[in-house]
Amino acid sequence: FILGETCSALLLFISIMTMFMSGVVAIFEYDLKKIIALSTLSQLGMMMFSISLGLYELAFFHLLTHALFKALLFLCAGILIHGAGNTQDIRSFGGLSLNFPLITVCMNLANLSLCGVPFLAGFYSKDLIVELACQYSWGIFVLLMMFICLSLTVLYSVRLTYLSFVGPYGGGTSISVCESDYSLVGPVVILSFTSLVSGPILSWPNFPAPVLIFLPVFLKWGALFFVGVSLLVMLSLQGLTYSYKWGAVSKFSGLMWFLPWLTGQGFSMKTLKNA
Repeated sequence: FILGETCSALLLFISIMTMFMSGVVAIFEYDLKKIIALSTLSQLGMMMFSISLGLYELAFFHLLTHALFKALLFLCAGILIHGAGNTQDIRSFGGLSLNFPLITVCMNLANLSLCGVPFLAGFYSKDLIVELACQYSWGIFVLLMMFICLSLTVLYSVRLTYLSFVGPYGGGTSISVCESDYSLVGPVVILSFTSLVSGPILSWPNFPAPVLIFLPVFLKWGALFFVGVSLLVMLSLQGLTYSYKWGAVSKFSGLMWFLPWLTGQGFSMKTLKNA
């Protein structure tokens, strides 16, 4: 029993730090595919967080819903990269909503589902994990870190949307004929529909009995509060991200807290030099 509690606490710590690290790194990242990959890492941390609390069925439910809207996000990213002159740098995008209106709607739908906006696919699994986690007595630090990680998800998602579709033109080339290819747009439209309806459809067979959750008012409003704060932080960081003051932080985040070097690249570099 003591060993099980220790493993759960260790898994809880690793999952929270994984969500926090991937969220912070995604804020300073400009590669479109890396941002989406880091959001996948963040959601995997959310699943492990759910497992550490003993919510195994809920973690599997989040895996199913996340697979649908994340597949939509990757397909939209591929179309944007193909239509923007094969570049992955979101700084060269800007104003793509004029050339890719359908892809803009579908990708924003996937981003909103990723953020857990009510009545989209991600809301049904993510909100349950958050509310059930609030009922566990792990302490205020765990709850605070969980809400911060949720706000980081909103932060880099809104930043990606702003730099890609709303912000000023970045100077890259764009080919708007990509939306006329039905082999590209067809799967995107289908997955957009599943991102709308898959939440309740998958929740009914997984959770046939209703779940009653009793929480104080401040915890109920906690997620909405942190989402609002993250939007304000995004607006303030938008101009500072390019500043030299954030150079060291951006470099540290871009290297993923030196984890690739500590786990594999450092050892490989030593062996290759000695070869």
